[in-house]
Amino acid sequence: MNDNAQRPGHGASDDSAVDGPGGRLAAYEARTDNALDLLALLTLWIVVVPAWDFGHNVEGIAVTIRVAVSVVYGIDLAIRGVLARRPVRYALTHPVMLVSVAFPPVRVIFSFRLVRSVFRRGNLGRFLVAAAVLVLNGAVIVYLFERHAPDSHIHTLGESLWWSVETVTTVGYGDYTPVTTSGRVTACFVMGIGLLTLAVVTAQVASSFVTQGPGQAQPRPRAEPAPEVTLAELDRRLARIEELITAATASSSPRAAGAHERDAGSDPP
Repeated sequence: MNDNAQRPGHGASDDSAVDGPGGRLAAYEARTDNALDLLALLTLWIVVVPAWDFGHNVEGIAVTIRVAVSVVYGIDLAIRGVLARRPVRYALTHPVMLVSVAFPPVRVIFSFRLVRSVFRRGNLGRFLVAAAVLVLNGAVIVYLFERHAPDSHIHTLGESLWWSVETVTTVGYGDYTPVTTSGRVTACFVMGIGLLTLAVVTAQVASSFVTQGPGQAQPRPRAEPAPEVTLAELDRRLARIEELITAATASSSPRAAGAHERDAGSDPP
């Protein structure tokens, strides 16, 4: 339920200007939702991994980027609240957006929302791009968690990328495996992405074969069946035939009689 439904005393024009199908808030959401979801997808690795796991050399950079992204989402929430004309109420009725400003890892929900929307549209290309970005995020996250862990097999970003590829393709050689709890949780998500991608690609290929099958056969066009003739039509046609026969017989009888008389007159007495 939107804010306008609970705010009496406003006309229909005010409702459409605030939250109607052609309102400013709806137009703003249509323009920014995909971009913000894509931003959440691209920055997933830097908000999921704690800043101290990046190392002392880049810890400050990671914190700066996380704060900058939080500011972007905070400004977006403020703009939406202003367009809704009730900023506080809008923020309270959208707790996920509010919490994601203060606690960036919640933006994982936005990333999955983008993948879900792409999957619903049936756009295979965009879905594969989103899945590839998620796999790269998984590789970076596992690398950051595993590179200094005891008994870890993954010490470089290249090894993590190789592990991510063989995991998402459901091959799983076992040469590189995460040993930390955070790395294994991330691995479960990468496995899920692999199964989902395999299912989508298989369905798309099967659908293309089914669609192209009838077009390649190109069957010959069938001859149109003759229209059915009813009993009334048959009776009408038979009556017409009888009329034609009767008319032909009547016209030929005088001629035959005249010819007979001429023949009789020409005979000698």
